[in-house]
Amino acid sequence: MAAPGPVTTEAPCEPSQPPVIEGFSPTVYRNPEGFKEKFLRKTRENPMVPIGCLGTAAALSYGLYSFHRGDSQRSQLMMRTRIAAQGFTVTAILLGLAASAMKSRP
Repeated sequence: MAAPGPVTTEAPCEPSQPPVIEGFSPTVYRNPEGFKEKFLRKTRENPMVPIGCLGTAAALSYGLYSFHRGDSQRSQLMMRTRIAAQGFTVTAILLGLAASAMKSRP
């Protein structure tokens, strides 16, 4: 049987200090951004995403209303419109991501 290694009384990490990770420097935000501020900033950065979300919600709502009234033709049209609005929203998100990635390049 092998002899155990030397016993040290030093703790592997000090609980009162954050661990040191090479190449990483954490930032502390003094004034965290609230929901409203973040929503407004993101809307200013890419205004097409909220427009697409509102269009999707409107098409869904009107389609469900038409379905409830028994107007199946209008309901089908609104469900197809909802799919188009969702596609618009996803495209706007992807274009916004691509634009921000290109802007952040040096």
